[in-house]
Amino acid sequence: MVSPADGRIVHLGRVRRSRLEQVKGVTYSLESFLGPQDWRGDGGRGFSPQWRPGHRLYQCVIYLAPGDYHRFHSPTDWHIQHRRHFPGSLMSVSPSVVRWIPGLFCHNERVVLSGEWAHCFFSFTAVGATNVGSIRIYCDQDLRTNCARHVQGGYHDCSYTAWAGPAGVPAPKGAGLGEFNLGSTVVLLFQGPRHFGFRTSAGRRVRVGQALGSL
Repeated sequence: MVSPADGRIVHLGRVRRSRLEQVKGVTYSLESFLGPQDWRGDGGRGFSPQWRPGHRLYQCVIYLAPGDYHRFHSPTDWHIQHRRHFPGSLMSVSPSVVRWIPGLFCHNERVVLSGEWAHCFFSFTAVGATNVGSIRIYCDQDLRTNCARHVQGGYHDCSYTAWAGPAGVPAPKGAGLGEFNLGSTVVLLFQGPRHFGFRTSAGRRVRVGQALGSL
């Protein structure tokens, strides 16, 4: 797995008790960030992730400063099967602000791409920020972010399997996925084997294509 963007690692590690971390010690719930999910695959709302027994859930949060390269790329080989767009606020996602506002990523406008990689569930979330309401996903011409007609507090689902086939949209490692107008934040959330290990740490700068983790 490689970095999808130029930026700084804000947090990375295992997800415990269905709580995600914005920065160390500041958490928010998995469901409030992704919205309702049918984790059991029994016909619930939205995307239905398949859970592989014995695997763990991991996360990685990367902050893109306004001066950073503002496009983002696929961090691994996977297939995107679902898009969920959350209209919302556009508060700053600078680490100095994120440290003081619990659940900030759940309040801001964001686009959640969900699907599968070799180890089951994989998701890539682009979070909007101050002056960064426009989030573009290259394979999704219907997506419109930062629109006055969108009501905050809800979300809009789009199934990519409806037009791309059962596997979804292929996203090879390194391929361009989309872009922000300026810097913002990317959140990776994925299942992986117990022996998956990150190869960087919080606070470090990363570049597109730089190794994030491996088996």
